[in-house]
Amino acid sequence: MRKKASAISGVRKTRRSSITVAKTIARIASEKKAKDIRAYNLEGLTLLADSFILCTVMSEPQQKAVFNAVYEGLKEKGMVPLSTEGSFQDNWMVMDYGSVVFHIFKQKARDYYDLDGMWGDAPKIELKLKEDKKEEKRDKD
Repeated sequence: MRKKASAISGVRKTRRSSITVAKTIARIASEKKAKDIRAYNLEGLTLLADSFILCTVMSEPQQKAVFNAVYEGLKEKGMVPLSTEGSFQDNWMVMDYGSVVFHIFKQKARDYYDLDGMWGDAPKIELKLKEDKKEEKRDKD
């Protein structure tokens, strides 16, 4: 006899490592041209989440594009956020996937809240994004 998969909104729930989910979110955000994408491994440092991903967007349309792409990309993998905060008119949006929390900032809010400074001592998750490779090339030139 087969067990039924539990579902939320018709989407099958699957367990993935927070590092894998963080890398997936970062890749999707990068594809939508989000900037300064950083991911922190918070396991053992806080009860809030195991991973934080932060990115910066330049405009409301880009913010919508990043949010929608991440939502749809993870939904295809059977994951929907437990909650979201903020609106497209706000300077900061949050998508909470339980063990992974994704922050979408406009630059002003990212500077003001300085989560990079707050969690800067946490181990960084190596993302290997195209954006990172461009920066490395510029540094070598």
